[in-house]
Amino acid sequence: MDIIEALRKANIPQFELPRLIGDINARLPQLPPTLGLVTALNLALGRILPRDTLEPLTGKLVSLHVTDGGLTLLFTLTPKGFRPAVSSAKPDLTISARARDFLALALREEDPDTLFFNRRLVMEGDTDLGLLVKNTLDAVDWPRIDPEMLHPARLLANIRLRLGPSSR
Repeated sequence: MDIIEALRKANIPQFELPRLIGDINARLPQLPPTLGLVTALNLALGRILPRDTLEPLTGKLVSLHVTDGGLTLLFTLTPKGFRPAVSSAKPDLTISARARDFLALALREEDPDTLFFNRRLVMEGDTDLGLLVKNTLDAVDWPRIDPEMLHPARLLANIRLRLGPSSR
């Protein structure tokens, strides 16, 4: 059983992050978590996420807002992949939800339509872009994750292999 399958079977309990966490996160720079998000998206781009389907997102400002986590992650898609965005402009698409609901969505415990109609997922801005994102996520066939691959020693070994002999 892989880690995603185990998490799916666990049924994520209903929770809301403590207000203190959201207040602290809202005061911290949003770039580090945004870099984590765009790195994950770029790893999936072309492998899991179809680049051609996401083409309409190119140059658009997208915001993911974790309402109880105090995070607002701004990013855009460029011809070279997803990039963090620093802008005071209004995003073309804003997707807002609690951390628990984003997690349930990612693990496919809940589908976007259910979250949307229960007002737990809010999309503002360009509705065509929102539908594109929703339909793309619905069509993704998530790969199995081997928990052993996440072991720190294994991760370091893989990094060393990719960097080549000069990194030793």
